[in-house]
Amino acid sequence: MMNNDVLRSIRYMLDISDAKVVDIIKLGGYDVTKTQVTAFMKKDEEEGFEPCSDEIMAHFLDGLVFFKRGKDESRPPLPLELPMTNNIVLKKLRVAFELKEEDMHAILKAAEFPVSKPELSALFRKAGHNNYRLCGDQLLRNFLRGLTLRTRG
Repeated sequence: MMNNDVLRSIRYMLDISDAKVVDIIKLGGYDVTKTQVTAFMKKDEEEGFEPCSDEIMAHFLDGLVFFKRGKDESRPPLPLELPMTNNIVLKKLRVAFELKEEDMHAILKAAEFPVSKPELSALFRKAGHNNYRLCGDQLLRNFLRGLTLRTRG
Protein backbone atom coordinates (compact mmCIF):
# COMPACT_ATOMS: atom_id res chain seq x y z
CA MET A 1 0.00 0.00 0.00
CA MET A 2 1.32 3.47 -0.79
CA ASN A 3 2.61 5.44 2.18
CA ASN A 4 0.41 8.37 1.14
CA ASP A 5 -2.73 6.18 1.39
CA VAL A 6 -1.75 5.02 4.89
CA LEU A 7 -1.03 8.61 5.94
CA ARG A 8 -4.40 9.82 4.60
CA SER A 9 -6.23 6.94 6.32
CA ILE A 10 -4.63 7.60 9.71
CA ARG A 11 -5.21 11.34 9.40
CA TYR A 12 -8.91 10.75 8.69
CA MET A 13 -9.16 8.11 11.43
CA LEU A 14 -7.78 10.45 14.10
CA ASP A 15 -9.47 13.52 12.59
CA ILE A 16 -6.28 15.58 12.79
CA SER A 17 -5.06 18.56 10.76
CA ASP A 18 -2.00 18.78 8.52
CA ALA A 19 -0.31 20.82 11.27
CA LYS A 20 -0.88 17.98 13.75
CA VAL A 21 0.61 15.49 11.24
CA VAL A 22 3.69 17.76 11.08
CA ASP A 23 3.87 17.67 14.90
CA ILE A 24 3.58 13.87 14.95
CA ILE A 25 6.38 13.48 12.39
CA LYS A 26 8.52 15.86 14.49
CA LEU A 27 7.81 13.68 17.55
CA GLY A 28 9.32 10.84 15.51
CA GLY A 29 12.48 12.88 14.98
CA TYR A 30 12.09 14.30 11.47
CA ASP A 31 11.30 17.82 10.26
CA VAL A 32 8.74 18.37 7.51
CA THR A 33 6.76 21.44 6.51
CA LYS A 34 3.00 21.82 6.42
CA THR A 35 3.31 22.34 2.65
CA GLN A 36 4.97 18.93 2.27
CA VAL A 37 2.26 17.24 4.35
CA THR A 38 -0.43 18.93 2.26
CA ALA A 39 1.28 17.52 -0.85
CA PHE A 40 1.34 14.05 0.74
CA MET A 41 -2.42 14.23 1.35
CA LYS A 42 -3.28 14.92 -2.28
CA LYS A 43 -4.44 12.13 -4.60
CA ASP A 44 -1.92 10.70 -7.09
CA GLU A 45 -3.44 12.52 -10.06
CA GLU A 46 -3.82 15.90 -8.32
CA GLU A 47 -1.43 18.70 -9.11
CA GLY A 48 1.17 19.17 -6.38
CA PHE A 49 1.07 15.52 -5.25
CA GLU A 50 4.29 14.38 -3.60
CA PRO A 51 5.02 10.75 -2.69
CA CYS A 52 5.71 10.10 1.00
CA SER A 53 9.07 8.36 1.39
CA ASP A 54 9.62 5.29 3.55
CA GLU A 55 11.82 7.38 5.85
CA ILE A 56 9.10 9.97 6.48
CA MET A 57 6.51 7.22 6.97
CA ALA A 58 8.76 5.47 9.49
CA HIS A 59 9.19 8.72 11.45
CA PHE A 60 5.43 9.36 11.29
CA LEU A 61 4.61 5.91 12.70
CA ASP A 62 7.23 6.28 15.45
CA GLY A 63 5.79 9.71 16.23
CA LEU A 64 2.29 8.22 16.29
CA VAL A 65 3.40 5.75 18.95
CA PHE A 66 4.77 8.66 21.04
CA PHE A 67 1.63 10.75 20.35
CA LYS A 68 -0.73 7.99 21.51
CA ARG A 69 1.32 6.44 24.32
CA GLY A 70 3.84 9.06 25.40
CA LYS A 71 7.59 9.15 24.97
CA ASP A 72 9.91 7.47 27.46
CA GLU A 73 13.00 9.68 27.50
CA SER A 74 15.00 7.08 29.43
CA ARG A 75 14.89 4.63 26.50
CA PRO A 76 17.29 5.02 23.58
CA PRO A 77 15.67 5.77 20.20
CA LEU A 78 14.90 2.69 18.13
CA PRO A 79 16.53 2.37 14.72
CA LEU A 80 14.25 3.01 11.73
CA GLU A 81 12.85 -0.09 10.08
CA LEU A 82 13.41 0.42 6.38
CA PRO A 83 12.21 -0.33 3.77
CA MET A 84 8.67 0.27 5.00
CA THR A 85 6.39 -2.76 4.52
CA ASN A 86 2.74 -3.37 5.28
CA ASN A 87 3.86 -5.69 8.10
CA ILE A 88 5.81 -2.88 9.76
CA VAL A 89 2.87 -0.47 9.37
CA LEU A 90 0.56 -3.04 10.97
CA LYS A 91 3.03 -3.64 13.82
CA LYS A 92 3.46 0.09 14.54
CA LEU A 93 -0.33 0.65 14.52
CA ARG A 94 -0.74 -2.28 16.91
CA VAL A 95 1.76 -0.69 19.30
CA ALA A 96 0.40 2.86 18.94
CA PHE A 97 -3.20 1.85 19.64
CA GLU A 98 -2.21 -0.73 22.28
CA LEU A 99 -4.06 -3.52 20.50
CA LYS A 100 -4.08 -7.10 21.69
CA GLU A 101 -4.67 -10.11 19.43
CA GLU A 102 -8.41 -10.13 20.26
CA ASP A 103 -8.64 -6.43 19.33
CA MET A 104 -6.95 -7.10 15.99
CA HIS A 105 -9.40 -9.91 15.22
CA ALA A 106 -12.38 -7.73 16.22
CA ILE A 107 -11.14 -4.87 14.02
CA LEU A 108 -10.71 -7.13 10.99
CA LYS A 109 -14.08 -8.77 11.64
CA ALA A 110 -15.75 -5.34 11.83
CA ALA A 111 -14.24 -4.57 8.42
CA GLU A 112 -15.74 -7.87 7.18
CA PHE A 113 -12.26 -9.31 6.60
CA PRO A 114 -11.78 -11.96 9.30
CA VAL A 115 -8.47 -13.81 9.51
CA SER A 116 -7.52 -16.85 11.57
CA LYS A 117 -5.25 -16.66 14.60
CA PRO A 118 -2.33 -18.38 12.82
CA GLU A 119 -2.69 -16.03 9.83
CA LEU A 120 -2.59 -12.98 12.09
CA SER A 121 0.36 -14.16 14.18
CA ALA A 122 2.29 -14.96 10.98
CA LEU A 123 2.12 -11.25 10.04
CA PHE A 124 4.07 -10.30 13.18
CA ARG A 125 6.84 -12.86 12.86
CA LYS A 126 10.34 -11.88 11.85
CA ALA A 127 11.01 -11.84 8.10
CA GLY A 128 12.73 -15.08 7.19
CA HIS A 129 10.90 -17.09 9.87
CA ASN A 130 9.34 -20.31 8.61
CA ASN A 131 5.78 -19.08 9.27
CA TYR A 132 6.30 -15.42 8.29
CA ARG A 133 3.63 -14.07 5.98
CA LEU A 134 3.61 -10.84 4.00
CA CYS A 135 0.76 -8.48 4.80
CA GLY A 136 -1.10 -7.71 1.60
CA ASP A 137 -2.55 -4.34 0.63
CA GLN A 138 -6.10 -5.66 0.97
CA LEU A 139 -5.54 -6.82 4.55
CA LEU A 140 -3.90 -3.54 5.57
CA ARG A 141 -6.63 -1.50 3.85
CA ASN A 142 -9.34 -3.47 5.67
CA PHE A 143 -7.49 -3.19 8.97
CA LEU A 144 -7.28 0.60 8.58
CA ARG A 145 -10.99 0.71 7.71
CA GLY A 146 -11.87 -1.41 10.77
CA LEU A 147 -9.64 0.68 13.03
CA THR A 148 -11.31 3.82 11.70
CA LEU A 149 -14.74 2.36 12.53
CA ARG A 150 -13.50 1.56 16.02
CA THR A 151 -11.84 4.95 16.57
CA ARG A 152 -14.44 7.26 15.04
CA GLY A 153 -17.47 5.18 16.00
